[in-house]
Amino acid sequence: MEKGLLEKTGKDLNHWITVVHKSGIEKHKAIIDFLKSEHGFTYGFANFVAHKSKKSDAESLSAKVDLIDQQYTGRENLKAIYKLILIHVKSLGEDVKIVPKKTSVSCIRKKQFALIKPATKTRVDLGLKIKDQEPVGVLENSGPFGTMCTHRIQLRSEADVTEDVKNWITLAYSKNV
Repeated sequence: MEKGLLEKTGKDLNHWITVVHKSGIEKHKAIIDFLKSEHGFTYGFANFVAHKSKKSDAESLSAKVDLIDQQYTGRENLKAIYKLILIHVKSLGEDVKIVPKKTSVSCIRKKQFALIKPATKTRVDLGLKIKDQEPVGVLENSGPFGTMCTHRIQLRSEADVTEDVKNWITLAYSKNV
């Protein structure tokens, strides 16, 4: 992202962090809106700079806390679901990047194709990006994921990580090249 930011804007990350700090804007969404409207950023780069400027990105936080352990504190029963999904995701190819965030884990190829989030104490939400796919069976509309994902699958136990669910993950992976 950092290299792409420099290529797209001609300015490095430190420059943009300074711009954000000088603006006095503190809220994450407001920073994104500012960078998009005032500097022509795409959402991805604006989000990247916003996280870096607030030191809320995975790299900044990981030194303090293991993000995965933090997500599943009080929800330890759900961590096995996360691990099963991760095993399948990692089997899809060497180009998969796993990016833990404060409240979720992104699975990225060139684009994010899946998002794993412990939604409640009893449920993991698996967000998938599968354009032009009607919801069917366990595959529902994106719900709380909004535009980050096109669909969601609710998982309450390890048994819910079925071959059908793995096939949906594989399809999302294949469509986000």
